[in-house]
Amino acid sequence: MTALTPNSEHLELTDFVYRKYRKVGDHDTQIPGVTVHLRNSPTEPLHCVYTLSLALVLQGSKELLLDGDIRHCCAGQTMLTTFDLPVISHVTEASRTSPFIAVILKLDYGLILECCEELKLPQPAKDIRYQALSCHDVEQGMLHTVKRLFETQNEPTLKVGLMPLIQKEIVFRLLDGPHGLHLRHLATEGSPNSRVVSAISWLKHNFMKQIGMDTLAEKAHMSPSTFRQYFKSLTGNSPLQYLKTLRLQEARDQMVANGLDASLASSMVGYESASQFSREYSRLFGLSPQKDIKRLRDGQ
Repeated sequence: MTALTPNSEHLELTDFVYRKYRKVGDHDTQIPGVTVHLRNSPTEPLHCVYTLSLALVLQGSKELLLDGDIRHCCAGQTMLTTFDLPVISHVTEASRTSPFIAVILKLDYGLILECCEELKLPQPAKDIRYQALSCHDVEQGMLHTVKRLFETQNEPTLKVGLMPLIQKEIVFRLLDGPHGLHLRHLATEGSPNSRVVSAISWLKHNFMKQIGMDTLAEKAHMSPSTFRQYFKSLTGNSPLQYLKTLRLQEARDQMVANGLDASLASSMVGYESASQFSREYSRLFGLSPQKDIKRLRDGQ
């Protein structure tokens, strides 16, 4: 897949981001929920979990493997992820003179529902193929909006008031653009999908507890078999596998950020067996906890 030829606004945003965040790595910004990612060489495939977010690739390209399907995202494209998805990801195009640069904006499901209601958009057709991860060329309006979001960092007296408004505009543009069908499919009020999403939202806050899948089905007001069917359709995983993914990702985050060992991290997220934790961790992330955390800390 060939990268788009960047226009002046694309080049200005790329230059603005690169001048502010030159160091290779992952950078928090002054904008809530927004991070910048730089690499100056291609990377090895890495098992990771993508959350509800929008990624804008400004320079370079990356490749993702999701459920055996290869996806490419190049400079000038946006990638929308509507669920926490286990993927294998790696940067395929980057160099010291032309590093890979991407901006990731975490999205809020509540804001998505609010914007759907305000826009009064029609429900997507039932025959539309829903995608939990989609890639499209960035629209000029979206590029301009993201650029304005970054520029608010230079306006200290205005940024607190402006940032939430611009982030809301980004959601409006997502809903009205090529990614919109997937977000609207996710957020259709009262639909089986929205009831599954509500159950998932509850699960994300309670995944450390011992949870029966029938309990989740009850929260979605569905029979267990119907719940599993819709859950699998939306997330690509069974409810049990999704729960495991949440727990393993949280354990991984705790080991990287807070220096916990595998035994403590596994018990913290609800595992009773350290050996079971290690097996399932290796299956999801491709390495044992010890080797995976070392690689993450070494920046590889």
